[in-house]
Amino acid sequence: MAIQSINPHTGSVDKVFKPASEDQVDDALEQAVSAFEIWSKKSIRHRLKLIEDLANYLVENKERLAKLVTLEMGRIYVDSIAEINKSVSICRYYVEHSEVFLKEQHVTTEATKSYVEYAPLGVILGIMPWNYPFNQVFRALIPAIAAGNVFVLKHASNVPQCAVSISETFDEVGFEKGVFTNLFIEGGNVGKVVADNRIAAVTLTGSEAAGARVAEIAGKHLKKSVLELGGSDAFIVLEDADVETAVEQAVKGRLMNAGQACNSPKRIILSHKIADKFKKLFLEKSMRLKVGDPMDPETNVGPMAREDLIEVLENQVQMSVDKGARLLQGGERIEREGYYFEVTVVDGVKKGMPLFDEEVFGPVVVFITVKSDEEAVLVANDTHLGLSASVWTKDLKRAHHFIDNLHVGLVFVNHVVRSDPRLPFGGVKKSGYGRELGEYGIREFTNVKTVVIK
Repeated sequence: MAIQSINPHTGSVDKVFKPASEDQVDDALEQAVSAFEIWSKKSIRHRLKLIEDLANYLVENKERLAKLVTLEMGRIYVDSIAEINKSVSICRYYVEHSEVFLKEQHVTTEATKSYVEYAPLGVILGIMPWNYPFNQVFRALIPAIAAGNVFVLKHASNVPQCAVSISETFDEVGFEKGVFTNLFIEGGNVGKVVADNRIAAVTLTGSEAAGARVAEIAGKHLKKSVLELGGSDAFIVLEDADVETAVEQAVKGRLMNAGQACNSPKRIILSHKIADKFKKLFLEKSMRLKVGDPMDPETNVGPMAREDLIEVLENQVQMSVDKGARLLQGGERIEREGYYFEVTVVDGVKKGMPLFDEEVFGPVVVFITVKSDEEAVLVANDTHLGLSASVWTKDLKRAHHFIDNLHVGLVFVNHVVRSDPRLPFGGVKKSGYGRELGEYGIREFTNVKTVVIK
């Protein structure tokens, strides 16, 4: 089955690619193994110099690469530029800090010398999503290769041109062949690659179902895995918050990338004392947003990435309304070419409704009103997912009650959740395990080797 690049703005096929044959996969893995033997023995300064060159190449070509992001998954162009810039920041962060993160850690024991070293594992398979087709790859890829591993990418099937462009970037910069390899693997064949003895470990960002399948195979073959899966993030606004700022950030955070982000605020939980004010201000702002051509600088919300995603979203909204939720705005696809959905606001959402129980990937905003801090914590934690959450309050002592009691991997106070190369990113419960970014991210795919000399 062909891998197609479809423009979400028009619904038309832009390019078609052939999946890799078994022989091509075999050759690629052999090349990756050979590359690891060379790359892992290069000095860290050699590796980091190439990563620095990679960052410079991204800067020089960011307009061209950003247009590919917009073409393939519909992200508005200004945000696609920001995505390339964020990928640059990841490269530069690890150029600056990798030597320190990977330095031997000496420990005093009765031996003459005792220390821990961080040795690379080998060939890392990265199974990456479409919603941030450069940044998601780079935040897994860069720390892995900085540590001396090599990387094989199985990108999402709807962003093949982005995958090819990343591969071309490595060639242009002058990396050794096999340090980075793009493979067009069909979904049904991914398990074989995960199980292959030449793959040392696997990292996946994607759905809960995909993560469970990959974890099962990796576990069966005793391979390290890192999973960054879905989120049903709470955005908790207390009565003492700066409501105007919280509304502004909620609109921006929820509707960025047309609501297609794992750490987007999916459930806006409001103190009953400010709920009406918040909803009124939110609707005033959201009704002014322009949905349309992602290349138009006036556009605020672009299309969704695929037709099937709209169908899922329609069902989630309709089933929740059928169960008693109140539709305040939108709720339907926009009748035009491409994959467009109205900015939608739904109030009165409760447990047992799809908009509460499931991850909602699209431009749909959910309001839930609570009467106390305790109820806000209970509602926020009442999900099988546990990626991140934000809390809005002027009382930082009060904020610590939420920091201590929210079952998530990240808590932001008076700020929307975002990834940062300096900080670890990842979740708990069925949002996955392991961490990307920061000092923790670069050590995920290393052998933490204890050395004792007497």
